[in-house]
Amino acid sequence: MSRKVAFITGASRGIGAVTAIEFAKQGYDLALTARTVKEGEENEYGSWQSTTTALPGSLEATAEQARAYGADVLLIRSDILDTDSVLAAADQALTHFGRVDVLFNNACYQGPGNMQRVLDVELEQAEKVYRGNVLTPLALVKKLLPGMLERNSGAVINMVSGSALNDPPAPADEGGWGFVYPSSKAALIRMMPSLRVEHKDSALRFFSVEPGFVLTEVMKANGFDDKIAARFNPTPPQAIADIVFWLASSEAALEHHHRAVIFAPQLHKKLFAEAS
Repeated sequence: MSRKVAFITGASRGIGAVTAIEFAKQGYDLALTARTVKEGEENEYGSWQSTTTALPGSLEATAEQARAYGADVLLIRSDILDTDSVLAAADQALTHFGRVDVLFNNACYQGPGNMQRVLDVELEQAEKVYRGNVLTPLALVKKLLPGMLERNSGAVINMVSGSALNDPPAPADEGGWGFVYPSSKAALIRMMPSLRVEHKDSALRFFSVEPGFVLTEVMKANGFDDKIAARFNPTPPQAIADIVFWLASSEAALEHHHRAVIFAPQLHKKLFAEAS
């Protein structure tokens, strides 16, 4: 049997990169996408205002670690704001590997519009948030799910957010969050129940994963430091990677298949407490 293949968006750093390496450790080949292919490339970031900068991490760095575990790794530059570029990446993956067994929609829009108040957010910014966080993941599902259904095997896992489920404790610019970003993740959460009922007789897995607070390079670029992060009890990216792989592969994960959202930090503690 050929090796299984995971398609992971936003794999140049953070959760996406660590998850890619975990799948490589477990014997998967990888199709990885992001805007940053080479270390030092500059891209636009900034939840409050647009900033062009280079952040640590790249697809090449992720691939180097994954290949150390014997993975065949395909690197494809794409941008979730350019849906066609992501669909082209999926086509390249299917051409190269002949299949995709796991789709991890990890990437999310990381520009202005995420943290603005309702009266301050521009409609163009909101459109970008929804393009990156809802429409492009949907396009990828439409592209890659038919092959999984044909094989009656596979998993679609979407990265969501606790902000989609909870009221903000304060306005976005005072320590809370705004409307547009959480609402986009709420829309993504609703995808999985639909897929479950539409394909209830299949053996496929459909999960939404809430990662808790993970201190990423993008957050650091937006002003979060280790001292601020310590207040939120941050979750290590590896814990999220462990859960994503477990959901995609473990028979025991099917006991959680009915859940609207998988809360990764809590599940990770439970699984590892039981294993120890």
